[in-house]
Amino acid sequence: MAKTTYDICVLPGDGIGPEVTAAALPLLERLAHGAGYGFAFAEYPGGAQHYQATGDALPDATFAAAERADAILFGAMGWPEIRYPDGTEIAPQLDLRVRLELYAGVRPARAVPGVPLPLSDPRATSIDLVLVRESTEGLFASRGRGVVEDDREARDTMVITRAGSLRVHEFAFRLAERRRARGRPGNVTCVDKANVFVSMAFFRKIFDETAARHPGIAARHHYVDATALDLVRKPWSFDVLVTENMFGDILSDQCAGLIGGMGMAPSADVGDRHGLFQPCHGSAPDIAGQGKANPTAMILSAAMMLDWLAERHDDARLAAAAQRLERAVDAAFEFGRLLPFELGGQAGTAAIRDAVLANL
Repeated sequence: MAKTTYDICVLPGDGIGPEVTAAALPLLERLAHGAGYGFAFAEYPGGAQHYQATGDALPDATFAAAERADAILFGAMGWPEIRYPDGTEIAPQLDLRVRLELYAGVRPARAVPGVPLPLSDPRATSIDLVLVRESTEGLFASRGRGVVEDDREARDTMVITRAGSLRVHEFAFRLAERRRARGRPGNVTCVDKANVFVSMAFFRKIFDETAARHPGIAARHHYVDATALDLVRKPWSFDVLVTENMFGDILSDQCAGLIGGMGMAPSADVGDRHGLFQPCHGSAPDIAGQGKANPTAMILSAAMMLDWLAERHDDARLAAAAQRLERAVDAAFEFGRLLPFELGGQAGTAAIRDAVLANL
């Protein structure tokens, strides 16, 4: 049901996280102005630097706020030199995925007009795909549980469950149905390594069972190595891809590269009750505080948040706002008038924010 005010838990985090978050919030406020709805933004601490200062990467109060919010807007967390005693990096976003059951990692890759692309084929400008990554199990199920035996052998275990696979496959097919209604091809590709691993054959089996319940959506299979190749050869041939956690972690960065880099790549981690929206990039300590960070990924993640809230609350106003924000991004970059630092240009965080704001 539509609401008057949507409560947004804001987790700016580390490095460039606060910078790109601060760029997105004014755009959301502009969209809400006079629209009959509003946002209540509340910032909470968390991340590597908070861990260094307090010994706690994700305070209980922060988790409680995230759990009760209508949505979570997440900047970036982590810092290479700040680690847990076991040597692993601080990554509260992984904890949130598990604790809030954010099982679908949604990674769109859409070519934005005017942004230089690495592929010279003119068809590259039509890239518009979504990689759906199962985010709660797979190889990541071994996080914190791996073993090293006598300093001679290390072991991490892949975990694929029927329940986890079923819900992410169902999500992917429903997404393809919504995309087809908007003019996209409407097909789902299962990305696996079913020719080698029993776990992947199981993942594919559940995919096929799910496909049988969605006869109007074309279902395809692709081994992960062949997918990596075809994402370079012909990425425009894909619509929705669904895959295991680690495969998705790797391929989503490749997809980001196809559309200009991590600064152009939004993402969402969603479940049946909660949604977290963040840029695909990390905290980028090397450019933190310099005003060079590209906020586009965060801005498009905010658009994904609006779209998710619109569907969840049956609020057409938010769906329209999401489209306005995407169109404003396209207009800002069209004709190559705006080029971020990461692509060799001089447009920093404020310049990109202001250009998108002007096109709203």
